[in-house]
Amino acid sequence: MSEKRWNKEKILKIDREHIWHPFTQMKDYETRDPLIIVEGEGPRLKTIDGEWLYDTISSWWTNIHGHSHPALMQAIAEQTKRLDHVIFAGFTHPYAVEVVERLRKFLPKELKRFFFSDDGSTAVEVALKMAFQYWQNQGRKEKTRFVCLEHAYHGDTLGAVSVGGVDLFHQLYKPLTFKTFRVKAPYCYRCPENPSQGFTLEAKLPPCPLSCLEDLRKLLEERALEICAIIVEPRLLAAGGMIVYPKEYLQGLVELARSHEVLVIFDEVATGFGRTGTMFAMEQAGVVPDIVCLAKGLTGGCLPMALTVAREEIYQAFYADYLEGKTFFHGHSFTANPIACAVAIASLKLFETEDPLTRGQKVRDHFHRLLVDLFVDEPYVGDIRYIGYVGAIELVANKAKKEPFPLEKRVGFQIYLTSLKKGLILRPLGDVIYWFLPFCVTEEDVSEILTRSRETIREVMSHIN
Repeated sequence: MSEKRWNKEKILKIDREHIWHPFTQMKDYETRDPLIIVEGEGPRLKTIDGEWLYDTISSWWTNIHGHSHPALMQAIAEQTKRLDHVIFAGFTHPYAVEVVERLRKFLPKELKRFFFSDDGSTAVEVALKMAFQYWQNQGRKEKTRFVCLEHAYHGDTLGAVSVGGVDLFHQLYKPLTFKTFRVKAPYCYRCPENPSQGFTLEAKLPPCPLSCLEDLRKLLEERALEICAIIVEPRLLAAGGMIVYPKEYLQGLVELARSHEVLVIFDEVATGFGRTGTMFAMEQAGVVPDIVCLAKGLTGGCLPMALTVAREEIYQAFYADYLEGKTFFHGHSFTANPIACAVAIASLKLFETEDPLTRGQKVRDHFHRLLVDLFVDEPYVGDIRYIGYVGAIELVANKAKKEPFPLEKRVGFQIYLTSLKKGLILRPLGDVIYWFLPFCVTEEDVSEILTRSRETIREVMSHIN
């Protein structure tokens, strides 16, 4: 098969004149060009110049099996010959049904009502509206408020922003959002009680009273009658800094919510489909929410599709004669798109035929060990944390005081630019450098990625005053 001839100059010209990239200050590219990616295979991406880069962030955490997995590509190709799309209001199709049938094998049996949408943000929007209307349909009109965590991120649509806790992303839009209660997050490295002088690692609970739960406990004791739900990312606050926290916190959160008649929403958009070492992060705490949000890895990272899955009692609160006004008036044009469903089916099949989580245990263990071995003695590394295929180090200007670098130094951005020259993509969250790896990585890949990462970071840090 001959190589497609791309016109690099034309691509860059049109991009510069017309395209507005996400989460990007475009002036940063006034004198530099974005990399042009033309191909992907396994854990790597190929540039227009023929260079290969390790995709260490799985293309914004979506790609789980590796790029261009043959089974996924074949599923897409075959589905295009059958059915491209059909309205999902009043219609159904076997491809959506099979997604549900296969996914139910992995989800807790209590979660049995599936609502399709398009991406992580829309899955969250559905969950918020669903939780709000659940109480309204039952005459509990006072239960209108949501609880979220500091450092939480649930998407960029306005409902998702309302329950977000990352001010860098969300503060400007606060006048457009609804009011929520924000409570303390379980940030072990920066816990004021400092239960451990060591690294967070996998956040196994040290001798600790979980005082970070007291903020939530006090709020629920005082305001539970007006709270409809709490939303949380289980075990990993992703965009907030790849903050790994103890399973006991999640267990305590669910217990508090249940005792105060508050619904629990788990946002497993980033943590679901094996990222944390189990199919869903909630499994590690042995708890089941009232509603769970799924996306990203749902289609293996190939096409946009999301699901909001609820308990039967949530669904039953909407089931009534039409004139009672309890219908859930929500939907998306591409809900349950058959092509997206087909690739989701193929991805779920791989969990059964390839058993990547069992097969990848040695790789994950190697990843965690090497992360510590390579960065434990680096003077700029304040914390090391990991869970499953996710690892992170938090860079600090002063290790003893845990002081961050001044924002104007843009340490993370410098590391990102330098990493591209080293054949890998590091896209930090502030000064938190992280790796979000696909299942297809080998121990050799992990060694290469982390070794190059340390070289990259050392090079940048040598120039930081």
